[in-house]
Amino acid sequence: MAAGTILLVDDDEIILHTLSKLLKHKGFTVTAAGSVLEALTLINSGVYDVLLSDLHMPGAGDGLTVVSAMRHSNPKAVTMLLSSFPEMEAAAHAILLQADAVLVKPMDISALVDAITKRLSDGPADSQLLETVATILERSTPVCIEAWFEQVQQDKKLMKVPLTREQRCSHLPQVFRDLVARLNADHPLGTVGALSAAAAEHGMNRRKQGYSAAMLVEESRILQVTIFHTLQKNLTNINFSILLYQVMTIADEVDSQLRQAVDCYISESVIDTLPA
Repeated sequence: MAAGTILLVDDDEIILHTLSKLLKHKGFTVTAAGSVLEALTLINSGVYDVLLSDLHMPGAGDGLTVVSAMRHSNPKAVTMLLSSFPEMEAAAHAILLQADAVLVKPMDISALVDAITKRLSDGPADSQLLETVATILERSTPVCIEAWFEQVQQDKKLMKVPLTREQRCSHLPQVFRDLVARLNADHPLGTVGALSAAAAEHGMNRRKQGYSAAMLVEESRILQVTIFHTLQKNLTNINFSILLYQVMTIADEVDSQLRQAVDCYISESVIDTLPA
């Protein structure tokens, strides 16, 4: 009787062939995939007891993408990652909330079989409920705004313009609502979104308050850094399979709103120069 069914994923053909042969010799039924895309196709069309995947692979995604897909399609499967980097221990806590184990290459086949057998006996670890970036931003909005304001207060150039906390931060709640809406809409990256009346108003207000265009840009840069720091603090809760795409979406939306604010800032400046 077979020891269990394994989906083996690795972009190295030699490792894929050798490991597949050795595991079959140990009694496992092995299906091999040489890329993330091939693995995702197999996950959607079959059921496996174990996923054994390389963590670092080129192309569209990596081992965490495969793990996330397996957890979604077949939550009873044991998921194990192989890494060539012993220093992966530094990131293992976040990774282990999605995979059941991280093993370091090269690994003795007997030790690997023992690890697989033990995990099959123990069953998959309880999966932590993963969140989307939109959900994290929505619940973290007040914290993000406070962190942004603290960073702005440390910028001497921005603080040369005397404003109350309300005046500095009044635009941010709508910015975060727009970000969450953009993330939830899941439009293809680069899609031109609807014009933001709030961004336009922000640009005009900053012009009247005495900001330069460069100060507008710096505020936006601080906002992106603040958001990314917030996501970093929530790595253990994030679905890694969509993280990169959603981070790029955030950057695109913040830049889009900055562009609209600067356009209105410039328009307001032109109006100021017109004869009364």
